[in-house]
Formats: sequence, C-alpha cells, structure tokens
Amino acid sequence: MKLTTRQIILCGLFAALISVFAQISIPLPFTTVPFTLQIFGIAITGLILGAKCGFISTLIYLILGAIGIPVFAQFSGGLSILFGPTGGFLLGYPLMAFIIGYTRERFQSKISTSISMILGLALVYAFGTVMFSFITGNTILQSLIYCVLPFVAVDLLKLLLAYIIGETVCKRVFSSLNLAK
Repeated sequence: MKLTTRQIILCGLFAALISVFAQISIPLPFTTVPFTLQIFGIAITGLILGAKCGFISTLIYLILGAIGIPVFAQFSGGLSILFGPTGGFLLGYPLMAFIIGYTRERFQSKISTSISMILGLALVYAFGTVMFSFITGNTILQSLIYCVLPFVAVDLLKLLLAYIIGETVCKRVFSSLNLAK
C-alpha cells in the first residue's frame, strides 16, 4: 500500500483534527465515558478521506495516544486508556472511518452513506459496550445504559452535521482544486 505525499499529509492532519475534537469533552457524573466530539471527527475523516486514508488517520490517532501523547479525551494518553473502560470505543474508530469511507467511495448515495455512518456508530458502541462491561464487571444492559443510551441522540446529530460538512468539503474543496481522490 503506497501513499502519496498528499495522502500522508492529509492522514496526519486529520489525526490532529480528531485529537482536537477529543479535547472538546464534557465529563458526565454517571459514567466514565465523557461527551466528546470524537464521533464527529471520525465521521468527517471517513467521509472526506475515504476508506484507506480514513482508517490510517484514526490508526495514527490511536498510536499517538497509545505511546502516551495526550490526544485522548481530557488530555489523556497511554495504553491504560486504550485498554481501560472506554478503550473499546476508541478501538472501534478505525473500523467506523473505514466503513464510512468505503461506502461513500463505492456507492456515493446519501442513503448508503447515512446507513454506513449509523452502522459505524453501532460498531463503536458494540466494541465500547463489550469492553466496558468486561472491565467494570457490569452487565451488557448496565453498560448500554451507562455508555450508549445517554449519547445516542447527540451522536446521531453529530453524524448529521458530519455528513453535511463532509459533503460540502468534498464538493467545494476537492473539485475546485482538482484533487479528486
């Protein structure tokens, strides 16, 4: 898999953007999972960069956090975050970006892209819920109540905004600069 210089730069830039979105974080009193804009960042990354570069960008983000750079929510980093209660959500991000990017590249329809965004979010929720349940000893139902239920409506709104912004960026920036993927 060979990347162009442009793709490498975009992957790094979007990894940095995800890091910034992670810092827009509001801790919630009833769960260790904070409200962040990471889902928005992951969706935008998949939409704009596509499957390969979207996956690589989110992987770069996770690697930076794993080696201790404080790119995760609330300026945290390290393997303990990746393999802690919220780590499953983080580990699902590359798959979410890949699914969104792949679907957008292959089908380029609003319906299929929207479905892929919801599917990607559902996979992040599934990874996160299972890992949270395993680490905390909560049941899957308890974990869903703590980690998913409070976030569903807001995350769906983030996906809608990501779709609108992602489509606008792709139409205006890439086509006007002849940077078609």
